[in-house]
Amino acid sequence: MRYRSGHPIGLAISVLAAAGLIASVAPSAFAQGYGYGGGYGGGDYRGGGYRTQSAPSNPAPVRKPVRTVKPIEDTRAQPARPGPATRSLSKSTKSDAPRAARRESGEAPAGERRFTDNEVVIEVAGTPTPQQVDALARRHGLNREESQSFDLSGTTMFRWTIPDGRNVNTVIRRLETDSSILSVQPNYRYTLQQSKTGDGIQYAVEKLRLPRAHELAQGERVLVAVIDSGIDAKHPEIVGTVADSFDPAGGSGDAHSHGTGIAGAIVAHARLTGVAPRARILAVRAFDPNGASAEGTTFNILKGLEWATKRGARVINMSFAGPRDPVIGRALAAANKKGIVLIAAAGNSGPKSPPLYPAADLNVIAVTATDTQDHLFPMSNRGNHVAIAAPGVDVLLPTSGGSYQMATGTSFASAYISGIAALLLEREPGLSPDAVRGVLLRTARDLGPKGRDKDFGAGLADAFEAVTSLGGKPADGLSASSNRQ
Repeated sequence: MRYRSGHPIGLAISVLAAAGLIASVAPSAFAQGYGYGGGYGGGDYRGGGYRTQSAPSNPAPVRKPVRTVKPIEDTRAQPARPGPATRSLSKSTKSDAPRAARRESGEAPAGERRFTDNEVVIEVAGTPTPQQVDALARRHGLNREESQSFDLSGTTMFRWTIPDGRNVNTVIRRLETDSSILSVQPNYRYTLQQSKTGDGIQYAVEKLRLPRAHELAQGERVLVAVIDSGIDAKHPEIVGTVADSFDPAGGSGDAHSHGTGIAGAIVAHARLTGVAPRARILAVRAFDPNGASAEGTTFNILKGLEWATKRGARVINMSFAGPRDPVIGRALAAANKKGIVLIAAAGNSGPKSPPLYPAADLNVIAVTATDTQDHLFPMSNRGNHVAIAAPGVDVLLPTSGGSYQMATGTSFASAYISGIAALLLEREPGLSPDAVRGVLLRTARDLGPKGRDKDFGAGLADAFEAVTSLGGKPADGLSASSNRQ
């Protein structure tokens, strides 16, 4: 989105230039195109997967009629998982009985290509022995790449590669005849959601009414997990706020502009103002940069969710989007039951895109993006699942290398809402995820058609109104200026 010459933003940029902020904006921040490696929202991304929501374009999956995604209100309904006693990894049967107890088929829908084309993710009950795992591999001609037991599901997940060129769905169909396997699916790929941007300023501070909100709360000691690309923990805006880090993606481990910007939106405390500057970040590097974009997989995201849960995260920010993923959906349901607030970017694939996940999951608060004039970011996804809006067009945020960037996308709007959730949890640590959602939606300022709608959800978030609704007086030692550390 570009602003015309003479717009008030121009004056703001002049002020920032004088302050020395704009002079330090990383040139690479301006080189990121809409679609995060493609054209404006329409992109020609063919590898598919989960993308961070600085607005990469995710192709609309074409689904078989018999596999049509259920309405959002039904997405949590899952067939009962067979208990460990009903499955033995050492046995295989092709009778109809195990199929009757199994979840829906894990095959990728027709036209869906957002997955690694030679990998499958297999879920089994309990913790199998090495001999049982080897037998399973031999039966199906697969190579085990990695495995992990997950407390969230009480099961063990395996990532297997297909060495002989067989089609992923062909392998899934065969594996689904094996009674020792609880579920099998592709290793889906997700992408971060960031867009090319123009000139901007930190207008989110006033839009969200942060100075007044910070008189009541600043997110003191609330753990916010950021499942994203690498975070520059030494950046002046972020230094001292990363409580712990985990790197399921491996690779170079370098800091990245997207992850750094997301963390900065939440905890910035130097020249910028984060929503919750006294919160603590659990940095999960599940997305490995690949050129201008960054991609993550089902397996790495699952490992990030498991780690964040064990580390005591109260909020998990997920600024990425991709296809509906049954395994991730079950992990999110388990995290929700543990009291973790789950927040995600609605997506940047435009008004005609089908719902993207994890935002469209019922356990997740889906966030869309607005600009300085409270207009909707044109490439935001729409839908009944959209819960709330926050600034996300041309926002000023930190980037890797100690610099700053102008960023656009529902990714950053999501981070602002995660920060507000941290403020609420500081004031009322016992709030449930549903209670946090309720406060956010009740205190939002209505935008668009009267009442909740598919574009803005409940409207623009209001941090001050949300915190005030919980009652109480300013916390000891907090003031509007004390968020600068």
